[in-house]
Amino acid sequence: MIIIRAVRASAILYNLLTARRDRRPWLMPANICPIVPVTFFKARMPFEFVDISEITLNMDLDLTSEKLAAGTYGGILYAHTYGEDSTPNEFFSGAKMKQQDLLLVDDRCLCVPDLDPVPSNCADVMLYSTGYAKIAELKNGGYAFLKEGVPYAHAQVPYDPIQLYDLEKSYKSAIAAQKMYQYRESNWLDTSLNLPSWYYYRQQIERRLNETIAHRSELNRIYSASLPEEIQLPEKFQNWRFNLRVDHQSKILEAIFGAGLFASKHYADLTRIMATGEAPHASRLAGQVVNLFNDHHFSQAQAESVCRIIMESS
Repeated sequence: MIIIRAVRASAILYNLLTARRDRRPWLMPANICPIVPVTFFKARMPFEFVDISEITLNMDLDLTSEKLAAGTYGGILYAHTYGEDSTPNEFFSGAKMKQQDLLLVDDRCLCVPDLDPVPSNCADVMLYSTGYAKIAELKNGGYAFLKEGVPYAHAQVPYDPIQLYDLEKSYKSAIAAQKMYQYRESNWLDTSLNLPSWYYYRQQIERRLNETIAHRSELNRIYSASLPEEIQLPEKFQNWRFNLRVDHQSKILEAIFGAGLFASKHYADLTRIMATGEAPHASRLAGQVVNLFNDHHFSQAQAESVCRIIMESS
């Protein structure tokens, strides 16, 4: 395995995409973080969305297999909904057996980061992030473990942080309005290599994990004990944030924000926003989920207040 690093995980993805001469489309889940398809836009790499499974809440592997059987694709980007960390190795190995040149990227950016390659993982690339709102949140940073032979080259492109701000504003606006997003090329991606040593970076991640895991566990304990079990997602989905599935999402979020606190409703179904198609399961989850913060941006007192607000809003 080769360790690749960048200022952000999307720069690694961009480098992977632009290093390949293969222009066949990729498959990715419809509830992916928007910066992923935007990175594909920048790399001029076509892609298609796949709905999530109603059972696993991750990319529907049966639908993915059907697409692979019916067409030709260059790669699959598999992501872990809310950081649920199981790996579909049987699917990965089966897909590679059928098409050896299919590139498999296991996007683990919401998972607890592994600091060494996982030998059992059959993906070609294991991608991690230490950027904002990730489990080991540092100021920035991304890294990946690449199998030998995976094409990779550092692409130098101009960068302007103001253009990154404008880009984020534009796609968030499209998602909020549920309108098709029109990508315009700009200098939003930082591909610079001004990075600390892997040894120092690894120490930073370990230190942050030690701090955040204990804090997350305590806030999760408050949420789990104070809120009805039937609205909580299973424990395996509660690492990145503590996630609820409710029928009155807007009412709860309005009450939380009205009290001067915050929560979120990630991630949106991006079909009909960044590509054609429909993803009914991803759309349904996006309209019901409430992500409660459990990181260092949120205190125990705030968590307790949010629980009271949710109970009063129910």
